[in-house]
Amino acid sequence: PETGRLALYLLGLRAACPPPDPSPQRLLVTWLKYYLEEDWAGSRHHGHPLTSYYQYSLGVLALCVHRKRVREEVIRRLLAAEHHGRFGHDGGSATDTEAVAALAFACMERERLVGPGLAAELRAATRRVRRRMVEAQGEDGFFGNVYSTPWAMQVFIATNTCRARPAYGRAMAALLENLDAFSTAMTMAQALPALHGHSYLDIAAMHCREEPNTLTPAVLEPLPKVPGNMTVRLLVECPEPRCPQGRLYDQQVPAPAGASLLDVLRAAAAQGPHSFTFDTQDTSQGPFLSRVLGLGARRHERSYWQLLTAPGTSLQMGVADYRPRDGETLILRLSQW
Repeated sequence: PETGRLALYLLGLRAACPPPDPSPQRLLVTWLKYYLEEDWAGSRHHGHPLTSYYQYSLGVLALCVHRKRVREEVIRRLLAAEHHGRFGHDGGSATDTEAVAALAFACMERERLVGPGLAAELRAATRRVRRRMVEAQGEDGFFGNVYSTPWAMQVFIATNTCRARPAYGRAMAALLENLDAFSTAMTMAQALPALHGHSYLDIAAMHCREEPNTLTPAVLEPLPKVPGNMTVRLLVECPEPRCPQGRLYDQQVPAPAGASLLDVLRAAAAQGPHSFTFDTQDTSQGPFLSRVLGLGARRHERSYWQLLTAPGTSLQMGVADYRPRDGETLILRLSQW
């Protein structure tokens, strides 16, 4: 199912003020409703969506922004997941998923797409999510990490609680100090609304006839080249029982200074005699590491290739964005989500 991608496309389409003819838009909304059902039914015996709760929540949010009702069962699936703490993955942060779900809850309540009883449940769930975000805010000011923080901030904006929460001000300060982390169109689209005091819910209230046509192509300057070379240690780990040997690869990899992690992987693949292979998939957030040493992430096992620096710090950037330091140890670990 293409739940998340189609949901993001529909959000972007609404924000860009589509042509007056609603026919193509209606067809896409119908497809999104279909994908939401397929997403869940395809993995019903596992008790979670076939893709992820993040994508599933995005789908509900997109339908709400387009002011389309969804079946109560669809909403209650998300409510049950929030109530039972199922949004996390592999012990990591669930902030981005919780935030997207909370935005969907707040949207359905605001747009009056549900009855009074269900609206009260959605409001209570949103409050719980907001409270957990405040309690889990890091010393660096982030909610979860730098990329999930704009999502969390949108929840405070959508529920009109920014001024009453000092945590929001801390998050805004942290975000302003780390704007260089947002280097793709997708991450920028998450950060810009929060920086301007808006949330995705505001898209539903846009009056397109009053919107000026100010879109112009962006010209991105290439990153400056850093002179010299560096060497990083590259480890590939795979847990039992899938990989009895545990560590599959452990080599020093030379690369140009300032190279991205993706460049390091390419350098590892080019150096011998130790054969290293990998594959990536293009996504809206840049290249996604899909296969390493012939081992692919398996959706039905909810597995993915996690990127870390030793001894176990999860990277907050993708393979094309992260730039290792000389002497750093990088870990590619097959993990569960």
